[in-house]
Amino acid sequence: MNRNNNMKAVCLIFLAFGSMVLAADNYTVVDQIVAKVNGDIVSQDEIERLQKENAQELKAQGISGLQYQQTLEQRDKDILRDRIDELLLVQKGNELNINVDSEVSKYMANVQRQSGITDTDKFHDWIRQQSGKSYEDFLSEAKNAILTRQVVGEEVGRHISITEKEIEDYYNAHKSEFIRDEKVFLSEILISTEGKNAAGVAAAEKKAKEIQAEAARGERFSDLARDNSDAATAKDGGVLGGYKKGDLAPNIESAVWNLPKGAVTQPIKLPTGFEIFKIDDHTKQGLAPLADVKTDIENILYGPKMQPKVREYLTQLRRQAFLQIKPGFVDTGAAPGQDTRWQEVAQLKPETVTKAEVEQKTRHKRLLWVIPIPGTETTVTGKSSSR
Repeated sequence: MNRNNNMKAVCLIFLAFGSMVLAADNYTVVDQIVAKVNGDIVSQDEIERLQKENAQELKAQGISGLQYQQTLEQRDKDILRDRIDELLLVQKGNELNINVDSEVSKYMANVQRQSGITDTDKFHDWIRQQSGKSYEDFLSEAKNAILTRQVVGEEVGRHISITEKEIEDYYNAHKSEFIRDEKVFLSEILISTEGKNAAGVAAAEKKAKEIQAEAARGERFSDLARDNSDAATAKDGGVLGGYKKGDLAPNIESAVWNLPKGAVTQPIKLPTGFEIFKIDDHTKQGLAPLADVKTDIENILYGPKMQPKVREYLTQLRRQAFLQIKPGFVDTGAAPGQDTRWQEVAQLKPETVTKAEVEQKTRHKRLLWVIPIPGTETTVTGKSSSR
């Protein structure tokens, strides 16, 4: 292509770009950023989605009339606050290298077990139908929720103490709250037979019997589950949780209900394979002993003490954050006095240095740059090699 053709091409590109700019006023803004939280953003689309979820949740709870309107208004008012809270806590959790993969796997395994769906693809479809979200989004939200709880527990909860007297006083005053149903607590090992022919089923049964024998001899059930189980609970050592009478399938309930704590069942043939159960505990009906509910009472008593401390901690995280909010949107948890005004990129001015400072930096064969974070006293410092 000759020079004239090159120039024509450049002109055509320029004209096309100019036409796009001139027509920009006719474009419709589909979404916009309403807040910047360090390296994350909150979009208007997120705010509107959360508003819809608030309304759906209240309706599902049967709340209506004036109570519905007042509750919805308060929740909508705090949506941006809550979203900023979550982002700050997730960021802090990542900074602290808190790993919640095991807890997330256990949670998702329980959800899948409750759904009664063993096929992975069908379970993902069920999640989409039930939650209105993609499986990936549902999983991400579950992980963030667990991570934020961990951060609050480690950064705030461990600084709050509950005395033995407080626990005993609460137990004695609320004994009716600790009348419980009889429950059996189980762990599992599943040796799958899905997609296997007769020989494969026979091999699975043999393997299940061998593993049961190892468990009966005292081998750690959780280790056997991690190494051999085909169930989703394998990563968590096979832990299933507690079940009341009638919660389990009849053949499973009859096999586990009367066994003592620590006992291991023979392999039970199920449609999905051969399953071995271990009885982790069996609580009786009636008033729970204080020792059994001590943790529950501590959690109850933590609430009133935790809330103000959590709010203080979130205010602290805000003061340390790069936070900007667009006009028309309000963070109801804002740190008093913090400047979170929105600044367009064009409004930011670079820092200047004196000639002497530049010469000094050049002698060290590097150039330091300092960019103030708007609205804070924090600066970001970096360096690049001089040439």
